Amino acid sequence: MSAAEISPTVVVVIEIGLTGGIGAGKSTVANGLVDRGAILIDADRVVHDLQQPGSAVFEAMVERWGDRIVADDGSLDRAAVAAVAFTDEAELKALNDLVHPAVAEEMKRRRQALSDTDSVVVLDIPLLVRADGEPLKETYSKLAGIVVIDTEPEIAVERLMTHRGFGEDDARARVANQASREARLAVADFVVDNSGSVEALEEQIDAVWAWVESLRQVSESDDGGDGFA
Repeated sequence: MSAAEISPTVVVVIEIGLTGGIGAGKSTVANGLVDRGAILIDADRVVHDLQQPGSAVFEAMVERWGDRIVADDGSLDRAAVAAVAFTDEAELKALNDLVHPAVAEEMKRRRQALSDTDSVVVLDIPLLVRADGEPLKETYSKLAGIVVIDTEPEIAVERLMTHRGFGEDDARARVANQASREARLAVADFVVDNSGSVEALEEQIDAVWAWVESLRQVSESDDGGDGFA
């Protein structure tokens, strides 16, 4: 066979959106997919990185809310931020307006760094569906699919109280300030029901991974641009 007859190797990154409400178990599923070979870009981790002392986002937040959101060691006091933002709709909007544009840019940069690989990239994005129910699929165009981690709101509240130390009012406010369960399910290509046992969840993560692998052939036949909006 001549060199001209050899088909070029197609290198295609597979991007999967992962979302779900607080307390649904996104991190567990994300880590399970990493164990199976995926690369994780975690929006919450990006937020933490962008809110380090001295950063533009940190300084903008302190300018708005003052030293009450700064811990004794100079870092961001996340509990103080939550106390301000999750009890007042206007303050939550102000927080989102400060943070979300910077997060979107950093997510874009990290995605582009992997665009020439054949990796499976999981984008863990809690706000892939906004609180008003509108999806951000236009921002994250070219996703091969969206996985939604689903659980009953009452189970999510109980997990937040039991495993993360939230008070009941705080836990309920966090759940209420996110997209509804129905709005998330409306954008799902694959739903993981995380209302049962750890063993049942592991079986579903296996199923997600098999589904992701099945998407590779479809993605390799799609030559429609880089997809970074």
